[in-house]
Amino acid sequence: MYAITIPEPGGPEALVWAEVPDPVPGEGEVLVEVVASAVNRADLLQRQGAYSPPPGSSPYPGLECAGRITALGTGVSGWSVGDEVCALLAGGGYAEQVVVPVGQLLPVPDGVDLVTAAALPEVTSTVWSNVFMISHLRPGETLLVHGGSSGIGTMAIQLAKAVGAKVAVTAGTKEKLDFCGELGADVLINYREQDFVEELARATDGAGADVILDNMGAKYLGRNVQALATNGRLAIIGMQGGVKGELNIGALLVKRAAITATSLRGRPLAEKASIVAAVREHVWPLIGAGHVRPVVDRQVRMSEAAEGHRVLEGSGHVGKVLLVR
Repeated sequence: MYAITIPEPGGPEALVWAEVPDPVPGEGEVLVEVVASAVNRADLLQRQGAYSPPPGSSPYPGLECAGRITALGTGVSGWSVGDEVCALLAGGGYAEQVVVPVGQLLPVPDGVDLVTAAALPEVTSTVWSNVFMISHLRPGETLLVHGGSSGIGTMAIQLAKAVGAKVAVTAGTKEKLDFCGELGADVLINYREQDFVEELARATDGAGADVILDNMGAKYLGRNVQALATNGRLAIIGMQGGVKGELNIGALLVKRAAITATSLRGRPLAEKASIVAAVREHVWPLIGAGHVRPVVDRQVRMSEAAEGHRVLEGSGHVGKVLLVR
């Protein structure tokens, strides 16, 4: 088969479409013929040599895919050759074929075509696990989403609104904020021109956010704590703003607040399977009913994955960038 390889870390040009050995499914795994994958920030870090795949996983980038099952490993039940699926991966999505643990498979949701389904596994799993399973966002509460126009942001807006929460977002342009508003966001904050702590306080009568989904890390740590409501929960899922920040523990104690930091890629298989099962139970019906939809900015040929990386690094996109065979 062919896959995107990274002979040497570097810029987008480091991605090389090359012939590699065919994968073989083991016990509890299936082989999927990949129709599409998607570009995620972790892929950019892997290309740069800053985020190695977990031990034992595929060396090729790609944290999600959509395609058709072509072979079953031993011990697999509930799935058949020919089934159209999408899947959460630890790597290997940028390829013609990929082996997937059966617990990380999802059927293609009703109303979504096979290619577009590749935009769903990573964002739904990230948002559902962090905002709902860990941070327990409830109806009537306020969620602040940094990077509201990103793939994760656009999904977080829709899922939070679907459960009856109020949503505030930050983004860097009027166009991106307008799109977030179309998805249902209630409070639109231009982080280039406005202070999100002040704007959020104004919009919530000083209460702040019950849950914050943060992709920035160190740069926003102090202000995120300021923006939290009493009993608020800050979920850190990225480090685009750096890895080391200063934390005012006193402010955290006064608010009786909590901070969690998670990644999805390196979790044990059982934890990933639990998250995927929860996504299938809670999110898939919302997609099937039309209350939530994948947001795709554009499609790029998989063999030209470098272009997809350039788009994501340029931050001019809204939603997901797909790589299509």
